[in-house]
Amino acid sequence: MTIDLDLASARALHLAAQGLLTAPRRKATKTDVMATIARMALLQIDTISVVARSPYFVLWSRLGHYDMQWLEQHLSEGNLFEYWAHEACFVPTADYGLLRHRMLDPAAMGWKYSAKWIAEHKSEIKKILKQVTENGPVQSKDFARAEGKKGSGWWDWKPEKRHLEALFTTGELMVSERRSFQRVYDIRSRVLPHWDDKQHLPSKAQAQTEMIAKSCRALGIVKANWVGDYYRLKRGKYAAALHELADHGVLIPVRVENSTDDFFVHRELAGQLDAAKNGKLKSTVTTLLSPFDPVVWDRKRAAELFDFDYRIECYTPAPKRVYGYFVLPLLSRGKIVGRLDAKAHRAQGVFEVKALYLEDGIKVTERLGTDIRRAIQACADWHGTKEVALGKVPRAIKGMLNSSK
Repeated sequence: MTIDLDLASARALHLAAQGLLTAPRRKATKTDVMATIARMALLQIDTISVVARSPYFVLWSRLGHYDMQWLEQHLSEGNLFEYWAHEACFVPTADYGLLRHRMLDPAAMGWKYSAKWIAEHKSEIKKILKQVTENGPVQSKDFARAEGKKGSGWWDWKPEKRHLEALFTTGELMVSERRSFQRVYDIRSRVLPHWDDKQHLPSKAQAQTEMIAKSCRALGIVKANWVGDYYRLKRGKYAAALHELADHGVLIPVRVENSTDDFFVHRELAGQLDAAKNGKLKSTVTTLLSPFDPVVWDRKRAAELFDFDYRIECYTPAPKRVYGYFVLPLLSRGKIVGRLDAKAHRAQGVFEVKALYLEDGIKVTERLGTDIRRAIQACADWHGTKEVALGKVPRAIKGMLNSSK
């Protein structure tokens, strides 16, 4: 039997799966950090620090105030590993086998893997691997750049950094920890001593099926053209795979209003699905999202599910930007209602709202104004920038945002 849902309930299911249905009711713990990552399956890594770096920000959106060191601690304790999943991601170590095939056969990894580079620098790469094996973990900074040369970005890495990344992509080196958010590389046998390909490696088919199922669980509600993006699976048609999982009871078929597509909900969300079909699943959260949050990282899905057309503009030349360098989507009670161009001036203790844009059709109410003000202030407080400075903000809401706490 197929269950019918309205669009608001579909959104609520997605937010429930992502941990964004209700605000946290207690102070976060270190265990909550790991549980949140496991719920999402993947936590994308990005180094831009105009506000808090993305992996920390994604966790804050779900947990509220927490100790950011807990993320690195889970990595160094072996609960997480890093690899190319959606993009560069923290992934629960329990899922290492799902991505191991990419390490063993990295030819399809695009720019992340260069067979030509490895062939041309085989001896140097072998030397670095021998050094790490015999002398212990290294960082890129342990290798001096050639005299007179200066790097100008990730595209201009010194050779040793590229060697380390090549060994990381092939799985011979892993990230054992991060220091000041910089990778520390060590050999796989020390980072993951109990792994044995012969004993533990699933087949490629098994790994793909599991990644599809995990994508469904993390997204809450899916259709065929949403599935492949989550783990960056090969482009293809996944309708048959979803129907097969439904036949095995892993997924529950649903219909969403005004859509002719087949949708599915993971069986672990059966309780929330029951509430959703009765109109009792409601999101009460208002918070800011990272541009690399799973809710918005698939532009097509965000447009279809939230009617939110979002493009990350930090990679766009400044004159061509529409909204700003690092714009934060604004989620409020089940809808994405706007976007915030922000910058945390940590030394000055100021959280600058350069601009706030509300989406077309969003009605400004006192409740919305209060929700947005509290969300911005909570984000500012977490950054240690308690003063909020407002720039370009719609007149209809600016007075509400200037109100006292």
